[in-house]
Amino acid sequence: MSPIRLDVVTAEQLVFSDDVDVIVAPGIEGELGILPYHAPLMTILRAGELRARRGEEEFLLAISGGFLEVRSDRVIALVDAAERAEEIDIARAEAAKRRAEEVLSQHPPGMDTARAEAALRRSLIRLKVAEKRRKRKRKI
Repeated sequence: MSPIRLDVVTAEQLVFSDDVDVIVAPGIEGELGILPYHAPLMTILRAGELRARRGEEEFLLAISGGFLEVRSDRVIALVDAAERAEEIDIARAEAAKRRAEEVLSQHPPGMDTARAEAALRRSLIRLKVAEKRRKRKRKI
């Protein structure tokens, strides 16, 4: 099977660009699996884990939503934010999770609940992706 190019792009940078065999992205209606020669499409991505595999090697990224365009030879994920699993600072993600939980539990006046919930979701996704990578490293 010939590979397909995956580009994960934020407004600031190209986070990931490589040829891969399969992509699994967090679509708004569930996970979306993409193989080479997939039918062209465009969809919205929700915050979650974007996975790509080339042979036995797996790439994990935490993304915070955006858009996905599938072309005949390329997949482009335009996302608000993305972090490769190996770049996630676990201590920082845990601190963000604690802050979001604290804000949600205290319900201060004028609190933006949606913003606090989004911050909590982002930190949980980052921790999940980092933990998956850590577990895989232990197996090797």
